Amino acid sequence: MGPLSVDTIEHMERTGMKYLMALAGFAGAALLMAVESGGPATYVEHGKVSALFAGKGGPIAKGPDYSVSANQRIAAGTVEVHEKETDIFHVIDGEATFVTGGKVIGGKQTKPLQWSGTGIEGGVTHHLSQGDVITIPAGTPHWFKDVPKKINYYVVKVIKP
Repeated sequence: MGPLSVDTIEHMERTGMKYLMALAGFAGAALLMAVESGGPATYVEHGKVSALFAGKGGPIAKGPDYSVSANQRIAAGTVEVHEKETDIFHVIDGEATFVTGGKVIGGKQTKPLQWSGTGIEGGVTHHLSQGDVITIPAGTPHWFKDVPKKINYYVVKVIKP
């Protein structure tokens, strides 16, 4: 066989590229069809949520990689560190002095992947009040240092595998 012409090489490249693009398209479609649905949405009507805040709080929704709850505090708490849970708080009403980061004082493991302590050395102090949102990444110490009155807040936990 003699040398190939430029036209022949260009034709082979175009044809090969078409097959490659078609193969990529089919592979992508197969991948999309193989992905399972994340499951149904969870809806909780406002009456149930309001009842939780009127009481002592409680769980609203839960999945394998998240949880949502209505929480309330009437006093300071202990320092918490969750190794695999990111906390997202949204303050509904009330206020608190909240500390994040720093070094845990008197730390001890309370559950697998959970730590508590009596205080935080260093860290950043935040004044939380109605409408505020704060995100605490997994592994970050956090502490309700002072709660002058009751504070109601949503907690969304994003749980790492």
